[in-house]
Amino acid sequence: MGYVEEMTTKFSKPRVAFYTLGCKLNFSETATISRDFRSDCYEHVDFNSPAEVYVINTCSVTENADRKFKGLVKKVLKQNPKAFVAAIGCYAQLQPEALTEIDGVDLVLGASEKFKLIDYLGDLTKNPEGYIHSCEISEANHYESSFSLDDRTRAFLKVQDGCDYKCTYCTIPLARGISRSDSLRNIIKKALEITKRGIKEIVLTGVNIGDYGKGEFGNKKHEHTFLDLIAALDEIEALKRIRISSIEPNLLTDRIIDFVANSRAFVPHFHIPLQSGNDEILKKMKRRYLSELYRDRITQIKDLMPQACIGGDVIVGFPGETYSEFLDTYNFLADLEISYLHVFSYSERPNTEAISLPDIVPHYIRNKRSKMLRGLSAKKRRSFYESQLGANVNVLFENENKRGYITGFSENYVKVRTPWNPLLANKIEKVTLKSIDEEGFVRFEKTVRA
Repeated sequence: MGYVEEMTTKFSKPRVAFYTLGCKLNFSETATISRDFRSDCYEHVDFNSPAEVYVINTCSVTENADRKFKGLVKKVLKQNPKAFVAAIGCYAQLQPEALTEIDGVDLVLGASEKFKLIDYLGDLTKNPEGYIHSCEISEANHYESSFSLDDRTRAFLKVQDGCDYKCTYCTIPLARGISRSDSLRNIIKKALEITKRGIKEIVLTGVNIGDYGKGEFGNKKHEHTFLDLIAALDEIEALKRIRISSIEPNLLTDRIIDFVANSRAFVPHFHIPLQSGNDEILKKMKRRYLSELYRDRITQIKDLMPQACIGGDVIVGFPGETYSEFLDTYNFLADLEISYLHVFSYSERPNTEAISLPDIVPHYIRNKRSKMLRGLSAKKRRSFYESQLGANVNVLFENENKRGYITGFSENYVKVRTPWNPLLANKIEKVTLKSIDEEGFVRFEKTVRA
């Protein structure tokens, strides 16, 4: 008798807990997988609670995610030494053997198998060595729909998976396979399902969502483009707000920007990865644009949507990056009308082209450069928030009491808070932005029902 079966006999329901590392796409997939367990056979519990089954959706982007996974395994085994531990996701696809070598890991499911997790649990007992069910990444060409609900306020809707780009630092194509998309018909169906749950906002997610249009099995084309997709979603009246999570600058066309500027539901918020403001580094990264195109995208957005919030990703310490080249990035960003940054120190990842490049930047220098750009990001966010004071905006409040406050976001991603008021939860309220408090949240002067 397997452990899960034994627990089913011993208790009315075995307890299952989920934890997600990495991006919003991972969160949407974890949520979809977890819904398979919402039956009479399993009881969902918090990850910090004792459980019979723990599922960890892994990330392969940085070494920190690797270390975090090991710490999570140790933590759950303290909560229940006999717990069945399953690892799924990107790291599970890339380094399955490494995961099975971690004490306590029982099952590792790769890219094509993670959505079948529940099928593997019934007859497995805890063993000294974990089981691997993986595949060649070339076989990961099927599309699986997914979405997650963020405390019944917003939903993250997956529309695309995989990537055909060959950025020299990135493991995602190795972990997720070729670019492929959901059909327009199915996305609309999922969006309508989400609205029936009282959700006010959806966030479109994917690995490379601007590449939307490649078919379920990759390569072949759907008849629809990303522009067609957002136009169709904009027609769903029950969807009050739609947000694009992240889109490559070379795929963010003038037509897409123009559509968002004039749309009913799409909000003036863009997240556009940069990675470097130096063209030589961009070439070494094998990015599909140079800095001037990025600047043009920012200018185009701000010309049409002066109040738009624009975020970006940047990597520091890429092999060969000199101090002068880093300063190019710093000065490039300082000169742009950008609102915030996600800053990453370059992380060596196995089986990437960049790992073999010469002139490795020492970790202490990477950390110093990261600190400089995070400081710039803080200044940029503060400046953007200050520019919004006095504006009348619509805020979607979240459904969570955070240290006696309720928080929410405006259409253009200004984060506000006010003393906890459950009547505001999952409501869109028109407010006048007044001031910035000591913790960097924006306070509002009055509330008028939108």
